[in-house]
Amino acid sequence: MPVPPSQLFGMVPLVGRADDRGMTTDTASNTANNTANNTPNNTANNKDLVETFIQELFTKGNLDAVDQYLDPTLVNHDPPFPGAPDGPEGMRQAAAMFRRALPDWHSDVEELVGEGDIVVERFTASGTHRGELMGVAATGRVIVLRGIQMFRIENSMIVERWGRLDELGLLRQLGLAHQ
Repeated sequence: MPVPPSQLFGMVPLVGRADDRGMTTDTASNTANNTANNTPNNTANNKDLVETFIQELFTKGNLDAVDQYLDPTLVNHDPPFPGAPDGPEGMRQAAAMFRRALPDWHSDVEELVGEGDIVVERFTASGTHRGELMGVAATGRVIVLRGIQMFRIENSMIVERWGRLDELGLLRQLGLAHQ
């Protein structure tokens, strides 16, 4: 039975100042960390880290990328699906779910913007629907999912993540929402 659209995504909008959005560091230390990391080299390294993580986990299907790139204390402000476990395990389960349903799933980075310890990725992911996804049997159609993610990096590990997906577009492609 398909999952009701109202239960598919548990995301909340980013509104207000960074400290109002639940960043895990206090404002003073986050500002100091951002200033210390706000060099072209550190920013480039952080962007490379995020792009490599995305490609390893979602394009190559390497579930071990979760352990390599995500801090064990990762705060995932926007769980990838309802009921997803906190921390890195939720990301691992999301990648596994998409990989099972869409074995050729891959993510194309459209834009990657970094400043200090923050990296923002805008992406388009796609794959052929060959297995059950969100209660919907395989259709053989290509599924396209657009989204944006923001990551905070600390000590060469991703420690926080925020994300938005085109949930309505995904639901429409799966036949769970009207065109």
